Parts: sequence; C-alpha cells; structure tokens
Amino acid sequence: MKAVVAGAGAAGLMAAIRAAECGADVVLIEKMSRVGKKLSITGKGRCNLTNIADVPDMIDNIPGNGKFLTSVLTAFTSVDTINFFEGLGVATKLERGGRVFPVSDSASEVVEALLRRMSDLGVDLRTNTRLTDVIVRNKCVAGADINGKLERCDAVILATGGASYPATGSTGDGYAIAKRLGHTIVKILPALVPLETEEDFVRELQGLSLKNVRATLIADGETIGEEFGEMLFTHFGVSGPIVLTLSRKAAFALEEGKFVELSINLKPALSEEQLDARVLRDFEKYVNKAAKNAMVELLPAKLIPVILDLAFIDENKRINSVTAAERKRLVETLQDFRLTISKTRPISEAIVTAGGVETKEINPTTMQSKIIDGLYFAGEVIDVDGFTGGYNLQAAFAMAVAAAEHAARRSEAFVV
Repeated sequence: MKAVVAGAGAAGLMAAIRAAECGADVVLIEKMSRVGKKLSITGKGRCNLTNIADVPDMIDNIPGNGKFLTSVLTAFTSVDTINFFEGLGVATKLERGGRVFPVSDSASEVVEALLRRMSDLGVDLRTNTRLTDVIVRNKCVAGADINGKLERCDAVILATGGASYPATGSTGDGYAIAKRLGHTIVKILPALVPLETEEDFVRELQGLSLKNVRATLIADGETIGEEFGEMLFTHFGVSGPIVLTLSRKAAFALEEGKFVELSINLKPALSEEQLDARVLRDFEKYVNKAAKNAMVELLPAKLIPVILDLAFIDENKRINSVTAAERKRLVETLQDFRLTISKTRPISEAIVTAGGVETKEINPTTMQSKIIDGLYFAGEVIDVDGFTGGYNLQAAFAMAVAAAEHAARRSEAFVV
C-alpha cells in the first residue's frame, strides 16, 4: 500500500511517520527546501507540543469546529503526544496553563527527532517538490501529480497547512486542490492575529505591555468576547495574548461589516467606587503637582498623557484644580479605555488560519473525504483552529494519526 503525504509540517510529518509505522510505503513531499519550518517557530522557537487539558477542555479551546475533533482527540490524546515524543528521545516538561514543551526549549530538537524517525522507517522524503494535483478514477484516488509527473498511490493525505506564515510554505495550495476535487472551502480569515486600531495615539504607546487587564470585544454595541491577562501596544494597534485570543471573533465581526471596539479595563480588580477612592488618595498625595505627575503610581508613564487626554483633563492642570466631574471621567476612562478596531493584520501575520476545507465533507473518525475515497486531510488545511497553548498542534497530531492509520489500512474495513 502506497501513500503520498503532501506537506511536511506538523501534521504531515506525523502522518508520514504513523502511516509508515502501519506498514505503508510512504512518500512525503514538501515544496520548501527543508521540513517543519512553521513547527520550528512555534512557541517562539520553543515548540508548545500540546496541552494536558482533557478532551472537553481541549475542544473548548478550539473555537473553530472543535467538536468535529472529538473522535480523533479521544483516540490520540495529549498523553499519547507526550509519550510519542518521549519515545523519540524528546524529554518534555509541563508549564503554566497545562502547556507542554521540550525540556531543551528547542523546536529544532523536535523537528530533528521527527526526521530521524522517518529515516528509520524508510519514508521517502522529497523536498523542493510540489503536489500539483490528485489523480482520481471513479471517485477514488489513483495517484498523485508530483512536479508534473504521475506517482501511482492508494491514498493521498493533504497536510498542506493554511494561509498564515507563507514564508514557511503555508500558502493555501491545498485549498485549490481540494476545491478541484469537489470540496467546499470555507472563507479564509486570520485567527490569532494582532488588531489594527483607528486611533493614532497607539504609536505613542508602542512597546508598552499591560498585565492583569481585562479586554472586552464589542461589535455593534454587543459584547462578543472578554479576556483577562496581558496585552501589548504596537505601532499599528494592539497585540499580546488576550488580543490574539479575541482576534478570531474580531475578524468574523469585521467580515460581517460590524463596528468593532475593544474596551480595556486597566484596573479590573477594583470597583468604580474603589478606583475612585484610590485616585482620590493619589490626588491628595500629589495635590500641588500637575495631573501628569500625580498618576505615576497608577499608570505606566507612556499611558498617562493618553488617558488624561481621553478624560478631557489638561495634563498640566494642577491636581488641586481638578473637579469631581473630571475625576469621575478619569475613573470611567481607566475602566473603559476604548479603542476602535479597523481591521486585523494580514493573514500572512496570523498564527493560524480560520476557514479551509469544510468539516461536513470529512469523516471525523478517519479524516477521509466523503467525496473521494482514499483522500485524507490533516492539520490547518481543514476548517479547524484553536487558541494558543498547544491546542493547534495537538489537533494537528491527532488528525494526522487518524488519517495515517486509516489510509495505511485501506485494504481493511476502514474505507468510508
């Protein structure tokens, strides 16, 4: 039995290994000059392999069709992922939020371990090689067009990735192939991506990181998401963990033409009354100073002039001249620092892609196409996407294992 795996990213590498372990003759093709380029930069180069969350929690952290993955995530759990890499000699460690990393903090160690395992199994790895098309006869895979040449095979696993980070090879090639074969492609949007704002003052805040703040995403006046944690200002807008988590909902709301805002509560631990009392104490302490110098204990220096301006308070105004009404506006601004979201950053800057091959057209247990026998999908090419924290890689590995095992056993009763 021969299987062609297209794409040597996380899903493709795992699929090639598992198919070979199941006895298949495997050809793994990668259009880039080296494999695992995106895998090499995940987790800021440390490679967040998985998350120890149980399956229901895992699904909750995969907002893009997480329920579709119930079967594969149950069959290949985070424990299985950890054991697999430990078996390859990659020692792992557990960090906050259930995140699992290599002890070495090296994504390259992960890629090298996968390459060694493929070599041991005799996987035919071909880099600088592109899947041009899948050859189909009577609605069944008959071969693969590789660099314009026919390669006869019994199964093809499309693991070509999404459309984010195109420099790593994820340029949406698999979507075109799947569409030609009759599959529906759900509109591609960026997920886990920074957001741009209409307000120019963000440039003055560039590089400022805020911790322990609450960000609320609002679309046409309705709250559609809320996160607590850390965020970052950039020259174009906002980024950081909580912004990335909210960005998927922002992308969909913007796509629907809604007016999108981000409300930042800079002091979420305090009620309005408590914050007013805190501000009043600081004002009493710095009663003879200018407003901009009276808030040094309350806010980062970069943020003070921006907040004062939004509260309509002259930064040079003496504290003893600030009125109760002005102080009230200041407290309201501190707990509702409002930004207008104009758009997401380009999909090329997104960590993952929302959209892709329609999940309703894929068997959720085998990852086989419901349209073409012998055609399987794994990874980001499918309309599945999760939050940061190891969820996307676990999903990719689980899909890949399911696709590989069933593709390798097509002579058995696994064919849909």
